[in-house]
Amino acid sequence: MTSSTIRVVWGAASAPTAMASYDAALAEAGVENYNLVSVSSVIPADVDVEAVGTAPDLGPAGERLTVVEARATSAGPGRVSAALAWSQSVDDGPGLFYETAGETDREDVERRVREGLAAGQELRDWEFTDPRVAVESSQAESGTYTTALVLAVYGESEPIL
Repeated sequence: MTSSTIRVVWGAASAPTAMASYDAALAEAGVENYNLVSVSSVIPADVDVEAVGTAPDLGPAGERLTVVEARATSAGPGRVSAALAWSQSVDDGPGLFYETAGETDREDVERRVREGLAAGQELRDWEFTDPRVAVESSQAESGTYTTALVLAVYGESEPIL
């Protein structure tokens, strides 16, 4: 029985400042109203991972949301890309997320995130399912900042206070 869901969401946006572009990319992913808390990349056992693109309502604004985050921000011109790869144990055991991002194209971040995930799998004695990958990429125009991000969002929000 699945106890919770991790949703993979993504977005890209441009704005006049780096923080504004990050906020706008979070809005594209549907998580702009939460305080994000980053964790390392282990997927708990008995959890579904779903690539949804945009998060549904995950609770009241201002609450804490646990995430694994791949994010790149650049002042244009140029391209920014972010990728998140994951694989779970074949027996509903734990799994792994790996993330990478940079001022590069989507093919480069996808190759790098797959290599990282494969290296992490080699460190563990689990039998893994085939990897899944989500990539977001955007062209940064001159005079603006652009952020591309992919997040794994663990469950729903929780009160921060």
